[in-house]
Amino acid sequence: MRTRGHSGTTTPTPTEGTRPMILRLLLIAALASVALAPAPAAQAQSSPLRIEITQGVIEPLPYAVPMFIAETPEAAQAAADITAVVTSDLTGTGLMRDIAASAHIGRITSFDAPIVYADWKAINAQALIVGSVGVSGGRLTVKFRMFDVFSGAEMVGQQLGGGEASWRRIAHKAADAAYAAITGEGAYFDSRVVFVAETGDKGARQKRLAVMDYDGANLQYLTDSSTIVLSPRFSPTGDRVLYTTFETGFPRIKLIDVAAVTGRFLAEQPGTMTFSPRFSPDGARVVYSLEQDGNTDLWLMDIASGAANRLTNSPSIETSPSFSPDGSKIVFESDRSGTQQLYIMPAAGGDAERISFGDGRYSTPVWSPRGDLIAFTKQSPGRFHIGVMRTDGSEERLLTASFLDEGPTWAPNGRVIMFTRETSGAAGEARLYSVDISGRNLKQIPTPGPASDPAWSPLQP
Repeated sequence: MRTRGHSGTTTPTPTEGTRPMILRLLLIAALASVALAPAPAAQAQSSPLRIEITQGVIEPLPYAVPMFIAETPEAAQAAADITAVVTSDLTGTGLMRDIAASAHIGRITSFDAPIVYADWKAINAQALIVGSVGVSGGRLTVKFRMFDVFSGAEMVGQQLGGGEASWRRIAHKAADAAYAAITGEGAYFDSRVVFVAETGDKGARQKRLAVMDYDGANLQYLTDSSTIVLSPRFSPTGDRVLYTTFETGFPRIKLIDVAAVTGRFLAEQPGTMTFSPRFSPDGARVVYSLEQDGNTDLWLMDIASGAANRLTNSPSIETSPSFSPDGSKIVFESDRSGTQQLYIMPAAGGDAERISFGDGRYSTPVWSPRGDLIAFTKQSPGRFHIGVMRTDGSEERLLTASFLDEGPTWAPNGRVIMFTRETSGAAGEARLYSVDISGRNLKQIPTPGPASDPAWSPLQP
């Protein structure tokens, strides 16, 4: 039985046939320290899937995506493009491996034709994705299905539609559905990233805000390069961005509407500098740092009224605040102990509890959207790291190490982190990278030039 989903999509009701693949990959991910709940051993062993771990490395799940069928000649290019994006999304996770079309024995000539599973078992495809694309009146209709080859069960089926220009978003949504069905995790491909794009020579680079799809496509600039911009942050609905600008000669916080590319300054007290803003989970308030007379504390402002109240009152520097997903707490960075460390306090202010105790300095904490982890930057002698820890400071794990890694941001599903990496030397430049929370699948995100300060959006509506 299928149930109708959002925007005319359909999703299958879970059946026994969908479970072997899900349970097997969950078990493998758990053993590989991806922090997923392990599946029962008996069920995992009965699964026909064969994903091997060697010294803690995940053997990617082999899958096949034959070219989506073009229902009309006009749909041929869209079918090829959508197939390529779905494949890129899934393979890019590091959890799955696409079997090249040249190795396919079976041929998909009709979306509704019966699947000859023997052809796909012969090449060890453990998942099979088939699809079709139609074009009519300037609109796309995309249908796709994913099958567990060894159990013969359909795991997911959807029909998606939109304007011809929305083909990439449709592809991301299809890949999201496949990823969620295989892993049991939340989606994240249909999301965007706002960041600081840099141009010019290293000694005099110009900076402006830019936004792009999570994979670097569909780049759009939100500001010009007339002033320095820093620390962009998406709203919980993804339609607005907060950032720090030197437009008036000193740091101030500005709010910009992404679609209209229009902005306004947030209200502030005279004689102060404001920076490092972040939205509350309800999008109605912003927590930020305010510097006055050499002292920097955290403040909370109601966006609509401009009313603000002070959350900390200390001679130390408090900055880089981030709300917990339920809005009840704030994690932040402070040097009140003598070095940069991480602290958690109630969202209304009050006593703060230190949670970082390892060697080195900790900064730029960001609460996971799942609420289970906090990502951070750590500086140790000669190296910078991106790491994660539990919200009580336990189970600290460093995911990266380089000359300069900093500024983590979470994917909407809380399983992938993007950050800035700068290479050493006179020719070094900042670029965006991502890594999963196991510390695997480190890769560079394509941007036109140097880039820094990424902030991931929620899933697009």
